[in-house]
Amino acid sequence: MILVDWVLLTYRLPTEPSRHRVGVSRELRRVGAVSLQQATWAVPARREFIEADSRAVSLIERADGDALLFDAAPRGDATAGQLEAMFTDEREQEWIEFLGECGKFEQEIDKEIRIEKFTSAELDEEEHNLERLRRWFRELRTRDVFGAPSYGEAERRLKECAERLEDFAERVYQHRGEP
Repeated sequence: MILVDWVLLTYRLPTEPSRHRVGVSRELRRVGAVSLQQATWAVPARREFIEADSRAVSLIERADGDALLFDAAPRGDATAGQLEAMFTDEREQEWIEFLGECGKFEQEIDKEIRIEKFTSAELDEEEHNLERLRRWFRELRTRDVFGAPSYGEAERRLKECAERLEDFAERVYQHRGEP
């Protein structure tokens, strides 16, 4: 277990309009914060997470709410382990979703090969899709502080997606008569 200090954010917002609560929650989930209970979130005390807390505090204050930030160190190994497990479980779910998207990417490439749709436009679209996967992978890797189980598989699958795209690109170039 890695010993990590945490930042806790707790807040109160007016009940209406609800879009403010949704916006704050969305901002915190986007960076991987763990919801401990209603309006109380935790993130590892790292720069990228603390910056997200600052953005959430700004949203709360603009909505006439109150926000409190605390530096926190879990008391005891059991609490530290529980918090780490909660955080890692959420990263694992994100990796599983990422793996699903890799599968969709590979299926799309296979379909284009099967129907022989070797066009520059299709290649361009698939290159954009791979770049989206690469950006997502980098974001997830940054948030995956404790090393979720599916990280290694995700890294391998992203490389396989790149290899599949390279094969597809070769077929497009051959179809167009390019070396």
